[in-house]
Amino acid sequence: MNKLRAMTRNHLLAELHTYRPASQREQGHLWKIISLLESAPNCFLRSRTEGHMTASAWIVSPDLQQVLLMHHRKLDKWLQPGGHADGDTNLPGVAMREAHEETGLTSLRLLRSEVFDVDVHPIPARGTEAEHQHYDVRYLLTANPEEPLGPNGESKGLAWVPLEEVERLTAANPSILRMVHKTQAAPVLKV
Repeated sequence: MNKLRAMTRNHLLAELHTYRPASQREQGHLWKIISLLESAPNCFLRSRTEGHMTASAWIVSPDLQQVLLMHHRKLDKWLQPGGHADGDTNLPGVAMREAHEETGLTSLRLLRSEVFDVDVHPIPARGTEAEHQHYDVRYLLTANPEEPLGPNGESKGLAWVPLEEVERLTAANPSILRMVHKTQAAPVLKV
Protein backbone atom coordinates (compact mmCIF):
# COMPACT_ATOMS: atom_id res chain seq x y z
CA MET A 1 0.00 0.00 0.00
CA ASN A 2 1.28 3.45 -0.81
CA LYS A 3 1.87 6.27 1.64
CA LEU A 4 -1.00 8.71 2.15
CA ARG A 5 -0.91 12.37 3.03
CA ALA A 6 -2.49 13.38 6.33
CA MET A 7 -5.97 14.83 6.08
CA THR A 8 -7.79 16.86 8.69
CA ARG A 9 -11.46 17.82 8.84
CA ASN A 10 -10.52 21.24 7.39
CA HIS A 11 -8.58 19.63 4.49
CA LEU A 12 -11.58 17.41 3.75
CA LEU A 13 -14.00 20.34 3.87
CA ALA A 14 -11.80 22.39 1.53
CA GLU A 15 -11.63 19.49 -0.91
CA LEU A 16 -15.37 18.87 -0.78
CA HIS A 17 -16.09 22.56 -1.41
CA THR A 18 -14.20 22.28 -4.72
CA TYR A 19 -15.45 18.78 -5.64
CA ARG A 20 -17.62 18.63 -8.77
CA PRO A 21 -20.44 16.08 -8.45
CA ALA A 22 -21.51 14.04 -11.48
CA SER A 23 -25.24 14.63 -10.99
CA GLN A 24 -27.87 16.56 -9.06
CA ARG A 25 -28.35 13.51 -6.86
CA GLU A 26 -24.66 13.43 -5.97
CA GLN A 27 -24.78 17.20 -5.39
CA GLY A 28 -27.44 16.59 -2.72
CA HIS A 29 -25.21 14.00 -1.05
CA LEU A 30 -22.28 16.42 -1.15
CA TRP A 31 -24.19 19.19 0.62
CA LYS A 32 -25.40 16.76 3.31
CA ILE A 33 -21.81 15.65 3.97
CA ILE A 34 -20.51 19.23 4.08
CA SER A 35 -23.33 20.20 6.45
CA LEU A 36 -22.52 17.27 8.75
CA LEU A 37 -18.81 18.11 8.78
CA GLU A 38 -19.55 21.76 9.59
CA SER A 39 -22.12 21.10 12.30
CA ALA A 40 -21.24 17.86 14.12
CA PRO A 41 -17.86 17.74 15.89
CA ASN A 42 -18.32 14.01 16.58
CA CYS A 43 -19.26 13.04 12.99
CA PHE A 44 -16.20 10.77 12.57
CA LEU A 45 -17.35 8.58 15.47
CA ARG A 46 -19.89 5.78 15.08
CA SER A 47 -21.18 6.72 18.54
CA ARG A 48 -23.02 9.55 16.70
CA THR A 49 -26.01 7.26 16.35
CA GLU A 50 -28.04 9.30 13.85
CA GLY A 51 -25.25 9.11 11.26
CA HIS A 52 -21.50 9.31 10.82
CA MET A 53 -18.64 9.47 8.32
CA THR A 54 -17.48 6.41 6.42
CA ALA A 55 -14.99 5.89 3.59
CA SER A 56 -15.10 3.44 0.70
CA ALA A 57 -12.66 2.11 -1.86
CA TRP A 58 -13.70 1.79 -5.50
CA ILE A 59 -11.06 -0.74 -6.54
CA VAL A 60 -10.51 -1.11 -10.29
CA SER A 61 -8.22 -3.34 -12.31
CA PRO A 62 -5.29 -1.55 -13.98
CA ASP A 63 -7.09 -1.76 -17.35
CA LEU A 64 -10.24 -0.19 -15.81
CA GLN A 65 -12.37 -3.09 -17.09
CA GLN A 66 -13.20 -4.70 -13.72
CA VAL A 67 -14.13 -3.59 -10.23
CA LEU A 68 -13.73 -5.55 -7.00
CA LEU A 69 -17.04 -5.93 -5.15
CA MET A 70 -17.90 -7.70 -1.92
CA HIS A 71 -21.19 -9.39 -1.04
CA HIS A 72 -21.85 -7.61 2.25
CA ARG A 73 -22.97 -10.10 4.89
CA LYS A 74 -25.21 -7.77 6.96
CA LEU A 75 -26.78 -5.87 4.05
CA ASP A 76 -26.91 -8.86 1.66
CA LYS A 77 -25.84 -6.65 -1.26
CA TRP A 78 -22.87 -6.42 -3.59
CA LEU A 79 -20.99 -3.23 -2.65
CA GLN A 80 -17.54 -1.69 -2.71
CA PRO A 81 -15.31 -2.27 0.36
CA GLY A 82 -15.43 0.42 3.00
CA GLY A 83 -16.23 1.20 6.58
CA HIS A 84 -16.39 3.50 9.57
CA ALA A 85 -13.92 6.30 10.13
CA ASP A 86 -13.83 5.46 13.88
CA GLY A 87 -12.46 8.90 14.74
CA ASP A 88 -9.94 9.05 11.88
CA THR A 89 -10.28 12.22 9.77
CA ASN A 90 -7.89 10.88 7.12
CA LEU A 91 -10.56 9.33 4.90
CA PRO A 92 -8.23 8.20 2.07
CA GLY A 93 -6.36 6.27 4.76
CA VAL A 94 -9.62 4.84 6.10
CA ALA A 95 -10.56 3.69 2.58
CA MET A 96 -7.16 2.02 2.13
CA ARG A 97 -7.32 0.38 5.57
CA GLU A 98 -10.84 -0.95 5.01
CA ALA A 99 -9.96 -2.18 1.50
CA HIS A 100 -6.98 -4.11 2.84
CA GLU A 101 -8.92 -5.54 5.83
CA GLU A 102 -11.88 -6.61 3.69
CA THR A 103 -9.99 -8.02 0.69
CA GLY A 104 -6.58 -9.09 2.00
CA LEU A 105 -4.96 -7.42 -1.03
CA THR A 106 -1.44 -6.07 -0.64
CA SER A 107 -1.20 -4.62 -4.17
CA LEU A 108 -3.70 -1.84 -3.37
CA ARG A 109 -2.67 1.57 -4.66
CA LEU A 110 -4.49 4.89 -4.38
CA LEU A 111 -4.97 6.20 -7.93
CA ARG A 112 -6.06 9.65 -6.81
CA SER A 113 -5.93 11.17 -3.35
CA GLU A 114 -8.89 13.37 -4.30
CA VAL A 115 -12.48 12.36 -3.65
CA PHE A 116 -13.87 10.08 -6.38
CA ASP A 117 -17.53 9.99 -5.29
CA VAL A 118 -19.82 10.87 -2.37
CA ASP A 119 -23.02 9.27 -1.14
CA VAL A 120 -25.36 9.40 1.85
CA HIS A 121 -27.41 6.27 2.41
CA PRO A 122 -29.46 4.65 5.18
CA ILE A 123 -28.25 1.63 7.11
CA PRO A 124 -31.15 -0.44 8.41
CA ALA A 125 -31.67 -1.13 12.11
CA ARG A 126 -30.00 -4.31 13.30
CA GLY A 127 -29.94 -5.71 16.82
CA THR A 128 -29.56 -2.81 19.25
CA GLU A 129 -28.37 -0.45 16.51
CA ALA A 130 -31.03 1.94 15.21
CA GLU A 131 -31.37 2.87 11.55
CA HIS A 132 -28.83 5.58 10.74
CA GLN A 133 -27.07 7.32 7.85
CA HIS A 134 -23.63 6.67 6.42
CA TYR A 135 -22.01 9.79 4.99
CA ASP A 136 -19.65 8.02 2.62
CA VAL A 137 -16.65 9.52 0.83
CA ARG A 138 -15.23 7.24 -1.86
CA TYR A 139 -11.68 6.99 -3.21
CA LEU A 140 -10.34 5.39 -6.39
CA LEU A 141 -7.88 2.54 -5.91
CA THR A 142 -6.35 -0.10 -8.13
CA ALA A 143 -5.06 -3.58 -7.39
CA ASN A 144 -3.80 -6.66 -9.19
CA PRO A 145 -6.80 -8.87 -10.05
CA GLU A 146 -4.48 -11.90 -10.14
CA GLU A 147 -3.60 -11.54 -6.45
CA PRO A 148 -5.51 -14.02 -4.24
CA LEU A 149 -8.34 -12.50 -2.22
CA GLY A 150 -8.46 -13.05 1.52
CA PRO A 151 -11.61 -14.11 3.38
CA ASN A 152 -13.25 -11.79 5.89
CA GLY A 153 -16.14 -12.05 8.30
CA GLU A 154 -17.97 -9.06 6.83
CA SER A 155 -18.65 -10.58 3.42
CA LYS A 156 -20.21 -13.63 1.85
CA GLY A 157 -17.74 -13.33 -0.99
CA LEU A 158 -15.48 -11.11 -3.07
CA ALA A 159 -15.36 -10.95 -6.86
CA TRP A 160 -13.72 -9.03 -9.66
CA VAL A 161 -16.69 -8.02 -11.81
CA PRO A 162 -16.53 -6.77 -15.41
CA LEU A 163 -17.97 -3.24 -15.51
CA GLU A 164 -20.70 -4.29 -17.94
CA GLU A 165 -22.00 -6.85 -15.40
CA VAL A 166 -22.10 -4.56 -12.36
CA GLU A 167 -25.63 -3.29 -13.06
CA ARG A 168 -27.11 -6.80 -12.99
CA LEU A 169 -25.17 -7.88 -9.90
CA THR A 170 -25.98 -4.76 -7.86
CA ALA A 171 -29.68 -4.56 -8.83
CA ALA A 172 -28.93 -1.26 -10.62
CA ASN A 173 -27.86 0.51 -7.41
CA PRO A 174 -27.64 4.16 -8.59
CA SER A 175 -24.67 4.89 -6.34
CA ILE A 176 -22.66 1.98 -7.77
CA LEU A 177 -23.70 2.75 -11.35
CA ARG A 178 -22.53 6.35 -10.92
CA MET A 179 -19.05 5.04 -10.05
CA VAL A 180 -19.15 2.66 -13.03
CA HIS A 181 -19.90 5.62 -15.34
CA LYS A 182 -17.06 7.62 -13.80
CA THR A 183 -14.71 4.67 -14.37
CA GLN A 184 -15.81 4.42 -17.99
CA ALA A 185 -14.76 8.06 -18.43
CA ALA A 186 -11.24 6.61 -18.66
CA PRO A 187 -9.42 9.61 -20.19
CA VAL A 188 -9.58 11.34 -16.81
CA LEU A 189 -8.33 8.24 -14.96
CA LYS A 190 -4.72 7.76 -16.00
CA VAL A 191 -3.71 4.47 -14.37
